[in-house]
Amino acid sequence: MKRRRTTLLAATALLAAALTTLPAGPAGADEVEQVRNGTFDTTTAPWWTTSNVTAGLSGGQLCADVPGATTNRWDAAVGQNDITLVKGESYKFAFTAAGSPAGHVVRAVVGLSVSPYDTYYEISPELSASGNSYAYTFTSPVDTAQGQVAFQLGGSADPWSFCMDDVSLLGGVPPEVYEPDTGPRVRVNQVAYLPDGPKNATLVTALTAVLPWELRNAAGAVVAHGRTVPRGTDTASGQNTQSIDFGAYRGRGAGFTLVADGETSRPFDIGGAAYERLRLDSLKYYYTQRSGIAIRDDLRPGYARPAGHLNVAPNQGDAHVPCQPGLCDYTLDVTGGWYDAGDHGKYVVNGGISAWELLSTYERSLLAPTGHPAKLRDRTLAIPESGNKVPDVLDEARWELEFLLRMQVPDGQPLAGMAHDKVHDAQWTGLPLLPGQDPQKRELHAPTTQATLNLAATAAQAARLYRPYDRAFAAKALKAARKAWAAALAHPTVHPDPNDGTGGGAYPDDNATDEFYWAAAELYLTTGERQFADHVVNSPLNTADIFGSLGFDWARTAALGRLDLATVPSRLPGRDRLRRSVIEGADTYLATLRSQPYGMPYAPPGNLYDWGSNSQILNNAHVIATAYDLTGAAKYRDGALQSMDYILGRNALNMSYVTGYGEANSHNEHSRWYAHELDPGLPNPPDGTLAGGPNSSLQDPYAQSRLTGCVGQFCYIDDIQSWSTNETAVNWNAALAWMASFAADQG
Repeated sequence: MKRRRTTLLAATALLAAALTTLPAGPAGADEVEQVRNGTFDTTTAPWWTTSNVTAGLSGGQLCADVPGATTNRWDAAVGQNDITLVKGESYKFAFTAAGSPAGHVVRAVVGLSVSPYDTYYEISPELSASGNSYAYTFTSPVDTAQGQVAFQLGGSADPWSFCMDDVSLLGGVPPEVYEPDTGPRVRVNQVAYLPDGPKNATLVTALTAVLPWELRNAAGAVVAHGRTVPRGTDTASGQNTQSIDFGAYRGRGAGFTLVADGETSRPFDIGGAAYERLRLDSLKYYYTQRSGIAIRDDLRPGYARPAGHLNVAPNQGDAHVPCQPGLCDYTLDVTGGWYDAGDHGKYVVNGGISAWELLSTYERSLLAPTGHPAKLRDRTLAIPESGNKVPDVLDEARWELEFLLRMQVPDGQPLAGMAHDKVHDAQWTGLPLLPGQDPQKRELHAPTTQATLNLAATAAQAARLYRPYDRAFAAKALKAARKAWAAALAHPTVHPDPNDGTGGGAYPDDNATDEFYWAAAELYLTTGERQFADHVVNSPLNTADIFGSLGFDWARTAALGRLDLATVPSRLPGRDRLRRSVIEGADTYLATLRSQPYGMPYAPPGNLYDWGSNSQILNNAHVIATAYDLTGAAKYRDGALQSMDYILGRNALNMSYVTGYGEANSHNEHSRWYAHELDPGLPNPPDGTLAGGPNSSLQDPYAQSRLTGCVGQFCYIDDIQSWSTNETAVNWNAALAWMASFAADQG
């Protein structure tokens, strides 16, 4: 998942009225008040309301009657336009607000009052009846005289009343210094270590001398002890660190803690049960991401919701979706599939790698020496298809595969056989918004070579894995894969438009040679045909070093083909060399892991963490784990398992990035329907959901307001507003599912 995102404010600007210029409020010598009449002493001007809101003065406040039966936050609003913002300037946004009855949520926004209605800062407090004061600082990313302060009040089934006072947007204030609560200075995997696996921790300390450590069981008894290893300053965090290795302890149990330098770690288990649970939870995530089907409460208690995008009002639906204007004169039924991330878009290039990694999770269970296909059998995931005598992971992946097949351009049309790149809303929607409540028009976007080859690769892979269970579907998938391959050969450079980012992510990629290599590999492994073997062997990528520091992802797919060529039996010439290349790539990642005081196989150039860095760490660990499958060498098993420690709490922030796992864990991921932080009536993400993780670029306004100047691992915040560091995405969870399944198999 990699995209620029905006948030819709359009409806809040419909009835901007009475823009009378009033004096600004008091400010300090270097501070400038941008809001006019934020105290409501004698009038409500120049504040406006949407036509369905009635507002007036009440006790020196602006009070508004908000109607019920609205769907979106912006369906009812109060606001003020013509706000001036200066790029790079820090602002203090403050107000008092009350709601009656209590418990309603207001979305307070500073953004653009005209199209595309970008949001520069937003917060969504839950209001009390007596009222509370709120104050936040942020830095403006733009220069504009068309800014807006708005309070979005919609989304409630019942009418309610809203009152506000002392609204201020003060420029020239010092930026707020954000200090994350990192807890105890002993950083551990907060979930579990395997009894016969590596057990490492990181101590943050100003001391440079060797220090003693103790491992204590749940009763507080010391069961192991030793000495730390000083590591110096960790460039990924800026911290002085020491390492602790307690791998010699082979006991089992729950509630262990590690003590060093007067600090006691968060608790953890030693045993394999947590990984068995994580294997299934990370895969169960996909059911609640499904489009086009009602989510059942008996299968996912607390996550039930109506089907999304089935042409039932207010949805415009995915059953007859037209192209963007001027692209085609047909419509397609593109129902089904998984919502890509925290939005309602569906993308072939991201769906492709996600489906591949779920299918590979199952294929590894069939081929690897430590694989256990029974652990992924039918009835393991509690999905509607459970009980059909097909492994549930294949049923879940098929929900996405069927969507990918529907995205293929029909016969008789220009570019027949290619795949449309994506389908999503014509405009960005805001948060929270259940899929079934999305009112936006849906559009097919142009076919691309990359999307077409994602379809070819995953459909070919599916053909060999579904053949024992559904020969007709396997044949259908292979036919579609062949057609997509031929279409891509005929149109090898139809790349996605990097500017096509309105309403959904652009997923820019100007090189499809890696997708050609991957698709040829999957077609060869399924068919054994020479034409595909020749393409693999003749590709420059077949001998290239493709295991770079950032690892593989939706835009770098050559490794997907290489990993399958190395592990799926075939007669490909030079296969032994390909297997060695995977081992060499794993050696590189192991060297990186050993150089990192936090023990992860990831050290991006310039210490600039990339979008979705957690998935890149997991995908690099995937390569190490594959080397173990190929060689049986313990160093690769240990390296892959140790990589999980970072994800589950052994990191600079001392938090697990997986919802529901670890004492301190991410649980406010950016999502329109896992949005408990904004709407108490909605759930947090389900257990087993992976957060994107540290991202040095900080593309979203919330992260910019709290994290500017951050170092590496500190470029993350667990807040629903931070879509560039804290989104959930199907490809990221696929990386977690593959590695969780590997770890469970080692237990």
